[in-house]
Amino acid sequence: MPDLLIELLSEEIPARMQRRASLDFEKLLTDGISELGLSYESSAAFTTPRRLVLVLENVSSKSLSRSEEKRGPRTDAPEKAIQGFLKSTGFDLSQLEIRQEKKGEFYYATFQTKGREAAEVISVVLEKIIRNFPWPKSMRWGETSLKWVRPLHSIVCILYDDDGSKIVDINIEGISSGDKTYGHRFMGSGEFSVTSFEDYAAKLKKNYVVLDPSERAEIILQEMKNQAFAQGLELINDPSLLNEVVGLIEWPVVLLGKLEDEFLALPAEVLQTSMREHQKFFSIRNPKDNKVVQFATVANRETPDGGSTILTGNQKVLSARLSDAKFFWDNDLRTIKTDGLDIWLEKLKKVTFHNKLGSQFERVERIINLSEIIAKKIGCDPKLAKDAAYISKADLSSEMVYEFPELQGIMGTYYAKKAGYAASVSETCKDHYAPLGPSDEVPGSPISTVVALADKIDTLTNFWAIEEKPTGSKDPFALRRSALGMIRIIIENDIRISLSEILALGNKKADIEDLKEFIYQRMKVFLREKELRHDIIDACLSIDKEDDLALSVKKSFALMEFIKTSDGSNLIQGFKRANNILLQAEKNDGVEYSFGADLKYAKEDAELNLFSVLDSEEVKIKASLEREDFVEAMNSMANLRAPIDSFFETVQINSDVDHIRRNRLNLLSRICKLCLSVADLTKVEG
Repeated sequence: MPDLLIELLSEEIPARMQRRASLDFEKLLTDGISELGLSYESSAAFTTPRRLVLVLENVSSKSLSRSEEKRGPRTDAPEKAIQGFLKSTGFDLSQLEIRQEKKGEFYYATFQTKGREAAEVISVVLEKIIRNFPWPKSMRWGETSLKWVRPLHSIVCILYDDDGSKIVDINIEGISSGDKTYGHRFMGSGEFSVTSFEDYAAKLKKNYVVLDPSERAEIILQEMKNQAFAQGLELINDPSLLNEVVGLIEWPVVLLGKLEDEFLALPAEVLQTSMREHQKFFSIRNPKDNKVVQFATVANRETPDGGSTILTGNQKVLSARLSDAKFFWDNDLRTIKTDGLDIWLEKLKKVTFHNKLGSQFERVERIINLSEIIAKKIGCDPKLAKDAAYISKADLSSEMVYEFPELQGIMGTYYAKKAGYAASVSETCKDHYAPLGPSDEVPGSPISTVVALADKIDTLTNFWAIEEKPTGSKDPFALRRSALGMIRIIIENDIRISLSEILALGNKKADIEDLKEFIYQRMKVFLREKELRHDIIDACLSIDKEDDLALSVKKSFALMEFIKTSDGSNLIQGFKRANNILLQAEKNDGVEYSFGADLKYAKEDAELNLFSVLDSEEVKIKASLEREDFVEAMNSMANLRAPIDSFFETVQINSDVDHIRRNRLNLLSRICKLCLSVADLTKVEG
C-alpha cells in the first residue's frame, strides 16, 4: 500500500497558530478520508513557519464499497411526505424497500457507493480542507476567492511506494498540486522534486530547513546551553519563549551577545522580561551571582561573518529597549527615595479594581483587615501581616509595572526593600500572588501565607457577592485559579482553619454555601490529579463539620490507602451490609436502633467476640482520631473486619426472640457509628 505526502507552502504562518493548524490539518485529512472509506496505518504532522506537512503510511489503494440505508416515512403517510422522501433520495417508488416494524410499515432507500481510487478520494478531501481551513484569521490575495492565513504558494501531494511516486491532482484557484517544493527562503538552492517523505525531509535539510519542530527546539536549546557553558554561564530556561521562537525559524542559528555595563544593575527579571517581550531573546546569567549578563538570539540564516552583523543590529535595538527599562527603574527609585511607597498607594485610589467593588486602594484596605484577623487565627504577627498587606499592591502604580504588567509583585519586592521594609515583609509583594499555576510553589513564610489567603478570600467573596461567577469555560476574573490557590495554600501549609469561618471574613453578601461548594469542586479536581478518588474525598468532607480542608485531605489519603487492602475493602462491605440491614429494620419497625447493645443478651461466640473487639478497638480508634493519626485509626478499624465477617456468617440477626433481635440491631448500630466516626463510608463506591 502507498504512503501519502502533503505539503502546503505559504508565506510565514504566525508562530502562535502553527501547532493548532498542524493538529487541525491532521485530523481533518484523516477523518475526511476515513469517512469516504479510505484506510491508513499511521500519520504524522509537521510545521515550519512556511509549511504545513502531513505524511500517512500504508494508505489503502482504493476505498471500500459501501452500502447506506435511509429510513423514510410510513407507507400510509401522506402522499406529500412520500414524494418529499423520493425527491431527497433521487429514487422512484419501485426502488424503495418496505419493512415491517413495531410502529408499522416503513419505506427504506438503500444507497450503494462504489469504491474509488485513493488519489480521487484524497483530492476531494484536500480541496475541501484547503477551502475551509479553520484559521483564527485568514486573508485573500490577488483576485482569487481562496482564503489562507498568508498567501498560499504551492501544494505537494504525492502517493508513493517502492514502484515510484504519483502526483495526486488538485487545482485550487490556479494553484496546481505537484511534486516540487522549495527550501529555505534565502539559503535554499531553488525548486526541487521529491519522491517520498524520506527524500523530502533529506532534501529540505540540504536546503537549510529542519522540518520537525521538536528537532528545531532541541538544536536551539542545546546550542544555547553549550555556548553559555563554554563561557562559564548558564541559560535561563524559558519554555514558552522557546516554543514561540521555534515557530519563527526554519534553520536555527544561535548567537550570543553581551549586555552593556550600564544595564547590568537592572533586576534580572526586568532584563529577562524586556528581552523576551520585545526582542524574543533568551537570558544568560552568571551562576555565581545570578545576574543576567548576556543574551541569546536565534537567527534564521547563516551569514559569511558568522552572525556578527546580525548581533550588532540586535544589540543596537536591545540597547534602546533596555534604556527605556533603565529609565523606568531610575524614576521609580527616585520616587521611593523622595516619597516612599505611600504616594503609590494614594494613586491606587484613582485606579478602579471593578466598577462594583471600588478602587484598588479600597481593595488593599480590605486585604489589610483580613490579613490582621487571619494572622491572629494562624499564629502570625498581625502587625507584620498588616504592613505586608499595605504595600502588597503598591507597585501597580510604578512606571515599571505600567510598562511590564507581568512584573507586578516582583518589582514590589525590590521597591519595598529599597524603601526599608524587612525581607519577610517585602517578599510578600511577590509571594502573595502565588500560586499562579498548578506547578507553582505556594507561599511558605507565615506573612506571605496570610496575605495570599486574604487576597484570594477577598477576590472570591466579593465577586460572589456581585454574582460574577465562572460560567462554563468563561472565568474572566480567574476565580478558579484563586480558589485552587487558596486550597493549595491551606493544604500544603497544613493550616488548621474552618473554611466557613475564613470565608465569612470576606464580603457578607456572598452566598457562602454556594462558594464552599465551588471550592469543594475545585479541590476534588485538584486531588483527582493526585489519584485521590472523588468518593473518598466526599466521604471525609461530609463528616468534617468544621470544614477543615487540611484535616479532610489527610483523612482522605489514609482512607484511600486503607481501602486498597483486603481488610479495608472487606470492612467497607461489612459496614455497608450492617448499615443496609439496620436502615431496613428501622424503616420496617418505625424505631431507631441507637440505644446501645447490651453484652448480657449476647448468646453466640461470634457475637461475644464482636463485643470484645469493639470495646478494645473503639478506645484505640477514638484516641487515634484525637491525635489525628488517621493511619493508625484505619489500622484499628481493620481489626474489626474478621469479627464482623464471623458475626454475619454465624449469627442470625433477625432472631425470633424479640429482645435478642433488638440487641443485635443495636450492635449493628454501634458498628456503623464507629466506622462513621472516621469517614462517611456510605459514600465510598464499590
